[in-house]
Amino acid sequence: QADLVESGGGLVQAGGSLRLSCAGSRRNFDHYAMAWFRQAPGKDREFVAAISWRGGSTAYPDSVKGRFIISRDHAKNAMYLQMNNLKSEDTAVYYCAARGGTFSSNSYDYNLWGQGTQVTVSS
Repeated sequence: QADLVESGGGLVQAGGSLRLSCAGSRRNFDHYAMAWFRQAPGKDREFVAAISWRGGSTAYPDSVKGRFIISRDHAKNAMYLQMNNLKSEDTAVYYCAARGGTFSSNSYDYNLWGQGTQVTVSS
């Protein structure tokens, strides 16, 4: 079983919303920075959002800023991505990731990954 398990993906119309969840298993992620990345067919993995281990600091690229919100719940050992006003260009497989220490927008800095969940936005 993977250390991180994503859920909540699906098919949604442009302008709609989805909430992705990332559940930690086999270990407690309280002191891990966590992040969401996405990868569309034929494209590199792209940074979507990150949150510090305390949850007090977050970061987003301009492409999702103001539309996506990352959060975490230590009691549930889980992380979430609320995605609003979805666009066709948001279509991708979304991955959650974790690392010890501070958060990063670089996927190579993360050593723990989920299996991904597909998000498809129809226009």
